[in-house]
Amino acid sequence: MKGSLKQQIQYLVDLETEGWNTKNPDLFVSIIHPDMVWPWPPTANAHDPVDWVFVMGRFNKERWTAGWQELFDTHDLIHNNRTIKKIEITEEEDGAFAVVDIDTLWRNKKTKENSLWKGRVCKIYTKMPNGEWKLISHTGALEY
Repeated sequence: MKGSLKQQIQYLVDLETEGWNTKNPDLFVSIIHPDMVWPWPPTANAHDPVDWVFVMGRFNKERWTAGWQELFDTHDLIHNNRTIKKIEITEEEDGAFAVVDIDTLWRNKKTKENSLWKGRVCKIYTKMPNGEWKLISHTGALEY
């Protein structure tokens, strides 16, 4: 059974990646749990959570969709390389995490300034009462 659950988590990671690659925020926000909050390290070396910040508040579909759409409208995606390193499922089969190495480069269309998202992230999923999996937490990209 865990094999098929791992495939479900892989599907969610792949769906998020497709959202970035096609600049479609709806694909990404469709997998987010309504209670998600997303702390972000200010640098890829900020391993101590005492230094982390919030860029966006608690998940709000309209606000988060608009924020991602603004990124897509103002930046070109130069590359988006993602490698799943591990998928772990709880013994109870109601929680999971995926460790993913990301290397995503955005370039501002006007300024040509680069914005690099590079490092290892941990995507944490919870199984909803209806059986659907949702992304409930996500670390920012950290170097390891």
